[in-house]
Amino acid sequence: MSGEENPASRPTPVQDVQGDGRWMSLHHRFVADSKDKEPEVVFIGDSLVQLMHQCEIWRELFSPLHALNFGIGGDSTQHVLWRLENGELEHIRPKIVVVWVGTNNHGHTAEQVTGGIKAIVQLVNQRQPQARVVVLVRGGVWEKKNGGGGT
Repeated sequence: MSGEENPASRPTPVQDVQGDGRWMSLHHRFVADSKDKEPEVVFIGDSLVQLMHQCEIWRELFSPLHALNFGIGGDSTQHVLWRLENGELEHIRPKIVVVWVGTNNHGHTAEQVTGGIKAIVQLVNQRQPQARVVVLVRGGVWEKKNGGGGT
């Protein structure tokens, strides 16, 4: 399923329905932050990523690696794709890119969400060929999207 057929893999910015520019402001901050950093690890995704640096494990394990956290609450796969295509990977050369997104793709099928995640991985591989890509998934997300009894 191509990006034209699959809305979850079509790069799209978030609509600024509240008119506060928060999402675009965060995106611009991520691009600016990446210009003067040399991270070994970059985390990209939604609120699950965004909230990670509030955890002790972030300070203990990831801060020493100069990790960058490019998580924005509410993001879906198509939003992450847009951000990555618009500068968030331009100025860095991480060893590892961690992708954790898909829980906010409400209204998309499991196949569409999987296609969106695959599109993100392909884009990261193209722009950061030296990096190993790690995809995290929440248990039960795909089963719920298909009407199953996932957790």
